[in-house]
Amino acid sequence: MRFPARTMVLLAGCWLQNLSVVATVHAQQPETTGEQAAGAIAKSGTADGTSSPPLTAAVRRPLYRLCKSDVVDINFTFSPEFNQTVTVQPDGYIALKGAEQIYAEGLTVPDLGPLIREAYLGMLHDPEVSITLKDFDKPFFIAGGEVGRPGKYELRSDTTVAEAVAMAGGFSPRAKHSQVVLFRRVSNEVVESHLLNIKAMLNARQLQEDMHLRSGDLIFVPQNLISKIRQFMPASNLSLYSTPTQF
Repeated sequence: MRFPARTMVLLAGCWLQNLSVVATVHAQQPETTGEQAAGAIAKSGTADGTSSPPLTAAVRRPLYRLCKSDVVDINFTFSPEFNQTVTVQPDGYIALKGAEQIYAEGLTVPDLGPLIREAYLGMLHDPEVSITLKDFDKPFFIAGGEVGRPGKYELRSDTTVAEAVAMAGGFSPRAKHSQVVLFRRVSNEVVESHLLNIKAMLNARQLQEDMHLRSGDLIFVPQNLISKIRQFMPASNLSLYSTPTQF
């Protein structure tokens, strides 16, 4: 089928016009590299110009999850002969009286109730069970690095990083106040970190950015640069910087 020459010119003009529109749209869209895309997903905090990814948002008051060596009281309302006190074993299981053992590590107390009722369905008709956490791993945080008393501390109330450093004896003379690191374990494979400039927060008397601790958090205070250099310099040379006016 042949087209007139005028029709062919009009078709070619339309095709070129569409092509230019597509090229213009692509030109207006800036190219995004992998690093730019990652930066757009999560904004980072800074301390002394060093960036740090924000901690993952979490439930403010999460339910306690059973750990090894936790002790649980199990009471049957209408069958007290099955009442028992069980301990979460090193393998994560609890041994029940007259029933199969249950894997309890990582469960909350409300999660454990239906499993225990199911374990006794063959012996009891619709058992009514109440579960009480009797002994458990106390919430804690660990302070390390350049603090007065490094170690493990109980987390008895709502505590911030600055308060935790004070509980651990405060900063040592060699501490780098501007780059305190908070480590938080998200899972067995993932640990988040966040940099805090405690020095700037305290000098400005603004503690809005002071982060609240969760059980298991690790606070690490690094050593400042002067203290790192000091160990490689003779004491006579250091006196020039400490008392320069005597020369």
